[in-house]
Amino acid sequence: MNLGVIGCGYWGPNLVRNFNTLGGCTVLGVSDLREERLKFIGDLYPNIEILTTDCNEILRHKQIDAIVIATPVSTHFALGMKALESSKHVLMEKPMTATTEQAEALIETAERKNLVLMVDHTFIYTGAVRKIKDIITSGDLGELYYFDSVRVNLGMFQHDVNVIWDLAPHDVYIMDHLLDKTPRAISSTGVAHFDSEIENIAYISVRYDNNLIGHIHVNWLAPVKVRKTLICGSKKMIVYDDVEPSEKVKVYDKGVAYIQNREEVYDILVQYRTGDMTAPHVELTEALNRVAREFVAAVSEGRSALSDGHAGYRAVRILEAANNSLRQGGKVITL
Repeated sequence: MNLGVIGCGYWGPNLVRNFNTLGGCTVLGVSDLREERLKFIGDLYPNIEILTTDCNEILRHKQIDAIVIATPVSTHFALGMKALESSKHVLMEKPMTATTEQAEALIETAERKNLVLMVDHTFIYTGAVRKIKDIITSGDLGELYYFDSVRVNLGMFQHDVNVIWDLAPHDVYIMDHLLDKTPRAISSTGVAHFDSEIENIAYISVRYDNNLIGHIHVNWLAPVKVRKTLICGSKKMIVYDDVEPSEKVKVYDKGVAYIQNREEVYDILVQYRTGDMTAPHVELTEALNRVAREFVAAVSEGRSALSDGHAGYRAVRILEAANNSLRQGGKVITL
């Protein structure tokens, strides 16, 4: 399987490295608008045959079977559509597209041409999120009550997208993967400081059926870096701290039970349960290596990838609704 990689800025070299380590997989060409980045890649991987500033050279190459797109989101749709129309499988960075309409068009084209369309939702391939998914699927948490995440740090301020489109995609697709539910309504509030129209802090609320709620806080203006998620169930609770070097996932046998006194209909008693905390073993395999393997396997086996175009669409749908709500002062957007 021969691949072409378009974009070798921050994330592109990591993709090249991981695909280069896979057996039966060759990175045949790399494209970037900057000559210095191409030289950087060429020095690292002298076996790459094509280094070009013209992405069309990669897209049109008859020996390239699949295209990996690691460029700004504003370019994803055009590049993805060109690749699919050239009958090449596509792996693209998140978020998949800038609008749901663009995502739908890519999905339709990929399905019509029987091609794999996958989005690099890296975190769902981490050992931590995979373990959390196993715990939720096993029923150990019981009925899910909420998903609450915080992703904040000092910088990096973006000039073309706000903090929702920059930081929230990670937590949105993690939430979509873990909860596996269809959101019903979304609202968002945020603020742009420094005389800018680009919001640097935002709070997103996502409502699901049966009183399940998701909440995401993202911020470029925080004194510390925080990457923490709380997931609460009727039986147990999980704390996922991605900054923690070890014990990233902790399961707490804690909860609350409401008991209504039959004699006094308004007398509701709160009973707290406090048990042990356990830190399950988490695999340390690099997530991006799993992403590369999943893409190659999906193409080889002719199947959909775990983070396929539909997963990418669901994430874009939430981000788009959150951004629309933000622009309307926190108006609730019904899906």
